[in-house]
Amino acid sequence: MNISIVGAGHMGSAIAQVLMEHDAVSTVKICDAHTRTLQRLEATIDSPKLRTFQVDARDERAISSILDGSECIVGASSPSLNPVLARTALHVGSHFCDLGSGNDLLRNRSGLVKEAVAQALWIVPNCGLDPGLVNMLCLNGLRQFDVPLSARIRVGYVPLHPEPPFNFRISWSAEKLLDDYTMPVECVVDGEACEAEPLTGLEEIVFPKPFGAMEAFHTASVLAPIREIAGPSLQTLDHKSIRWKGHAEQMQFLLALGFAEDRNIDVQTHLTYRDILARRMKQRLGGDYEDAVLLRIEMEGEKDGKRARLTHEMIDTYDQTREMTAVRRSTSITAATIAMLLASGAVKKGGVSSPERIVPIDAFYNAVVKAGLPIRETWS
Repeated sequence: MNISIVGAGHMGSAIAQVLMEHDAVSTVKICDAHTRTLQRLEATIDSPKLRTFQVDARDERAISSILDGSECIVGASSPSLNPVLARTALHVGSHFCDLGSGNDLLRNRSGLVKEAVAQALWIVPNCGLDPGLVNMLCLNGLRQFDVPLSARIRVGYVPLHPEPPFNFRISWSAEKLLDDYTMPVECVVDGEACEAEPLTGLEEIVFPKPFGAMEAFHTASVLAPIREIAGPSLQTLDHKSIRWKGHAEQMQFLLALGFAEDRNIDVQTHLTYRDILARRMKQRLGGDYEDAVLLRIEMEGEKDGKRARLTHEMIDTYDQTREMTAVRRSTSITAATIAMLLASGAVKKGGVSSPERIVPIDAFYNAVVKAGLPIRETWS
């Protein structure tokens, strides 16, 4: 398989490492606009499978000539580039997946569907940790019930050594984080689809040491595919992010001052309050740090005539040996697995879809567990 990645940063480089560990992958092309980023990648990965290219993803003609021959392209750069990369993928005859487009590609897919179907190619957004892994795990659990009734998704990445006042660090995109904290939150209550306010619904959630009592609160997510696939029997569905205690209150205070508003701070500049906040968050909360990914999905339903509960849980921590953060590991294994399934031809036909609707769940689940994600299933 020949798989290409656009974006050689933290996530793109991790996806490349995962792909090159598989014998079925013969070549991994990775593109980035910055020479220094590519040089860092080349210094950490020594493999004859790797090919690096300095190119601006917005230059469709230049990047098309490089990506030609790819069986799947992974978008690991700015989410704003994913619509361009999706069109490029169809132009060169390749599948495409990304780490998170929100609902943009799914909402504005009319120009892509006809061509994707005609070429039997897939455009698959939201193949990262959340959305991505958590959605696939939720469906993996719900399908095991005869009548699924509820699913409560709790997931978060947290620093192992929190520092006040925010007790949080940014793993990838400050812009994506602000979207999660400001956009309407999908949920299902009493069988009806509805919306909740982000940063509300605060609850305590407990994990083994060194974590103990954490907090969880509503954040934006992509739950519509889960609700539609599970069917009308699903009475409860919600999603909350896990953080160290105190984080939600600090962010509520900051956002209440208007620093996430998408309007210019002055008539003499194009910068918005949101731009300034994202930049400062990257400066103050970015950088290298040791982390953990905490995940717990509790599902209830009827099985064999009885009420039952199934819990999917994962606690993944920073890998000291490989100097790999848990969020990079979880995200890269998910994206690489979906990219390989697409490239191998395991997903038939073509179109534009989230992974929950088209990716074979058994093959996906077995692959991510084999790759080392410590997912545990418990029935009660």
